[in-house]
This record gives sequence, structure tokens and C-alpha cells, in this order.
Amino acid sequence: MTEEAVTSPSATPVQRALRSCLHLMVAALLALAAVRAVADHNPHAPAVSAVAVALCALYVTGHRLPGLRTSTGAAALWLAALALVWLALLALTPDGVWVVFPLFFVQLHLLPLRWALPVVAANTLAAVAGFSWHTGSFSVGMVLGPVLGAAVAVAVVCGYEALYRESEQRRRLIEELTATRSELADAEHAAGVLAERERLAREIHDTLAQGLSSIQLLLRAAERALPERPGTALGHVRQARTTAVDNLAEARRFVRALSPPDLEAGSLPAALERLCATTARASGLAVHCQVSGAPTALPTPHEVALLRIAQSALANTVRHAAAGRVELTLSYMDTEVALDIVDDGTGFLPAEVPAPGSAVVPGTGFGLAAMRARARALQGTLVVESAPGEGTAVAVTLPCPAPAPDAAPDAVPEAAS
Repeated sequence: MTEEAVTSPSATPVQRALRSCLHLMVAALLALAAVRAVADHNPHAPAVSAVAVALCALYVTGHRLPGLRTSTGAAALWLAALALVWLALLALTPDGVWVVFPLFFVQLHLLPLRWALPVVAANTLAAVAGFSWHTGSFSVGMVLGPVLGAAVAVAVVCGYEALYRESEQRRRLIEELTATRSELADAEHAAGVLAERERLAREIHDTLAQGLSSIQLLLRAAERALPERPGTALGHVRQARTTAVDNLAEARRFVRALSPPDLEAGSLPAALERLCATTARASGLAVHCQVSGAPTALPTPHEVALLRIAQSALANTVRHAAAGRVELTLSYMDTEVALDIVDDGTGFLPAEVPAPGSAVVPGTGFGLAAMRARARALQGTLVVESAPGEGTAVAVTLPCPAPAPDAAPDAVPEAAS
């Protein structure tokens, strides 16, 4: 045990209790020596009482000095003065020998062990010699008493030091674990915030951004049709209004993390058919949708991801490909489901697609990254094949969970829009 652990005002309750017991032991043994000197009519009774009071005062004063907690030299000087006064008490009364026992603890507490052990041994010899001198005899019992007391004091202090070191290690470990838990909670919070931002970015890109782009194209077409073809312009305006209503519904649903309206109203193949039909009406492209294999019920995250990828891929085709025809194929297989979107547009070099946010046109470059993130989140893959003048093919494959025993898939015939 360190000196600070014994004397610091911020010591633990156990340390304060041990310190109080040590103080009480010193006071009780000094009082015992003074009382017995008076009761036994010791001719030196006044001197014994005076020395006992002086020793008690020196003991209390030393524990009040802050220097003892920070300086080994100051502690050594105080212990030397304490030992000299105790030797004076031992010279006046044999009862002074009992005071050496609490002194052992004080010396072991305040001095390094390499210094404390010789000091304890010297005090033990002084106690044996003093008691033998008072009794005028020498026996094994006179030696065993102080020696056993010193041995018990050394064992107790060394054992307590080991326990104290272990408790300090555990305290530091708990503090580190608490700090690590706090850092982990902060990291999880930051990851959650980032994941939610990415989700909102994907949803905005695949719904609101694409919807606003469609509305812009429709209004531009209506503007070109005016004033010569008011009927055509009105049709474009109505389509734009319908798109705005649909996107408002999408916005309300993805904020609440609900399924897209198209999926709530029917199956994934039906939602893809409606998407192709809407895209064909808004853009004038020939968009064809077909389903391969027997449709099976998919988890909602799979259906949402495939629908959003299809929306993003078709929007990219309309905006960038200058294509005349698009083929969308949804394929159900035994262990996976695949979605292919192929157009006959101008094509591009996938390796030269800028990273999200680094494109020349602000707000572009997020489509392919969002599609890959959706596929990766479901342990799927997304492959883009394209070359200048050769069109573009987007293929996404997701693992297909085994259907429930009571699942009855709806047969959806091949459709074209």
C-alpha cells in the first residue's frame, strides 16, 4: 500500500476504516501504558503519562502534515522522531513494548519496503531488549511475541498492497471498458447517422430526383407544344402533375421507411410493369418488361432494392443514353433473382464514371453508386457493361431466400409496354 492510499482524504471507505482502526490502536495502547503505570504505582508514572501524551501528539501532528503524503524524506524524519519518543516510553515502562505493533504498520505504510523491513527488524530487537531489561530475564516467549507481531504486520501490509494493486488494475480496466463502450456507442451512433443519410440520399435520388427530372422533361415538352398543340401540352402537364403526386406519396413513405406505393399496391413484377409503362409515356422510349421463371415471394427489402435499381437505371437511360429501346427482364431462379436493364443507347466507359459528388454537373454521379450500395447491402452483386456506341447493360443479382411453405406465388404473364 502506498502512503497516499493510507493518508489521502480521498481514500476509499475500507482504507479510511483501516486508518481509523490504526489510530484507535495507538491511542488505546498509549492510554493502557499510562493507566497501568499509575495503577501499578510505577515511580515513573508521571513521566510515562507525559511521554505517552507527547507520543500521541507527535503521532496526530504527523498525520496532519501534508508533506508526509508526498515526501519519503519527511516521512522518515517523522518516523525517526516517533521511534525516539517510543524508545523513551519503553525505557520508562515495559507496557511500551505493545506500542511497537501499530508502529510496524505505520513504518511499513510510509516507507518503501526495502527501507521498512530493516526499520521493523530494528524496532523488534529494541522491543525484545527493552522488555527483557524491565523483567530482568530472557525467554523464548519474549522473542516470539515481538517477532510474530512484526511478521504479522509485514504479511498483512504486503497482502493488502497486493490487493490494492489488483483493485487499482481492475478500476483502470473498468474505466477503459467504460471509455471503450462510450467510444463504441459514439461510433455506432455515427454509423447509424451515416447509414440513415445514405438511405435518404438513395431514396431521394431514386424517387424525388428522378420524379423532378421527369416533371422537368414533361413541362419542357409542354412548353415546346405551346401554342400550336395545346392538347398535347395539356397531356404533358397532366402527366407532370401525376408524377408530382406520386413523388409526394413516395416522399411521405420513405421518410417513414415504408414500402413504395407500387409495391404496396401489388407484386414486384406488376410494379416493374407499371414503371416501364410510366417511363415509356413520359419519355417516348420503347420500354419492354418481361418476367422469366416462376415468380416467388421475396422479402420486402429485396423487392424495394430491385424496384429502386430499376427506377434509377431507367432514369439514367432517359437522361443520358439517347436510347430508342430498353429491355427490362426480371428472372426468378432457384437460389437467386436477377434484374437486367439493357438499352441500345450511346453507351459509356464505366471505369470513367466520376465518384459521387465529383462530377462536373453538381448532384450527378450518385446513380450507379446507390445501385451498387443497394445490391451490396443484400449480399448481391451489380454489374455494368457498356462501351461507347454499344449501349448499356445493368445486371443485378440478389440471393433468393427459400419461400415459406405456405407461400403461393402469383403467376404473372410476360407483359410489354
